[in-house]
Amino acid sequence: MAAITAKEVQALRKKTGAGILDCRGALEEAGGDMEEAERLLRERGIISAAKRQHRERTEGAVAVVVHGGQEPVGAIAMLECETDFVAKSPEFVSLVEELANELALKGEDALAQFSGRIEDLTLVSKENIAVGQTIRFEAPKSAIISSYLHLQNGRGVNAVLVETSGADEALAHDIALHIAFARPEYLRREDVPAEQIEDVRQTAAAIARNEGKPAAALDKIVEGRLQGWYKERVLLEQPFVRDEQFTIGQLLGGAELLRFAQAVVGS
Repeated sequence: MAAITAKEVQALRKKTGAGILDCRGALEEAGGDMEEAERLLRERGIISAAKRQHRERTEGAVAVVVHGGQEPVGAIAMLECETDFVAKSPEFVSLVEELANELALKGEDALAQFSGRIEDLTLVSKENIAVGQTIRFEAPKSAIISSYLHLQNGRGVNAVLVETSGADEALAHDIALHIAFARPEYLRREDVPAEQIEDVRQTAAAIARNEGKPAAALDKIVEGRLQGWYKERVLLEQPFVRDEQFTIGQLLGGAELLRFAQAVVGS
C-alpha cells in the first residue's frame, strides 16, 4: 500500500472535521480508501464529536471546593455544555465536583486526567462539552478562604471564592454570598484602569450636557455619577446585600479582604 499523503489527510479532515492524527490513522487502517476511512471515523464517534466542537456552550455547571489546614486552598471549576438538561444530569454534576476538588488539591495540571471522561460524556450526550473557567487560591495559615455556591436545578451556577485576613468564617462567607448576587468587577477603586475611569467621566459629562445641565455644575455632576459607578462595581464600596446601611468596607471593620473570584454559568 502506498504511503498516506498529507493531501489525503487534509481532504479527509476537511470533509469530517476530525483531527489530523485521527484522519491519518483511519486512512491507514482503510488502506487509503477515503469512504472507508470516513466510515471508521463515524463508527468511533469522532466525526460527530469534532462537529460538536464548534457548537456554542451556553450552559453548564460550576463547583467550588475549599480545604482548610496549614495552607488553605480553594478552587472553582466550570464544565460547559449546550443544554441545561445535560448540565443538571448526575454524571455531569459529579464530574464538575471532582474537577474542582482535584484542582484544589493538585493544581491545574491534574485536570488533564479527566479528558477521557469528558470525551465519553460528550459522545453519550451528543453535546459539545469542555472545561470552562478554572480558579485556584492558595493562602497562608493566617488567612481564611471561604466560598459560596448558588444552586439551580441541582447544579451550581454561580460560585465565589474569597480570601480574607483577620475575619472569621461567618464574615468571610457573608461576603462571598454578597459577591454572588452583587457581582462586583473590582475589589477596590484603585484596581479600576485609569482609561476606564476617564471613559466614565467623559460619558457622564456628555449625558449632563445633553440634559442641559449648567456648565458650572458639570464637574460636581460628573464626580457624583462617578461615585455612583464605583458603588455599583467596586466591592468595598457596594452596600451589603443583607443590610444596605453598611458597605462591604464598613462590614469588614479591621479585617481585610485580600482577593475574590467569581464564575457564573453562561456569563
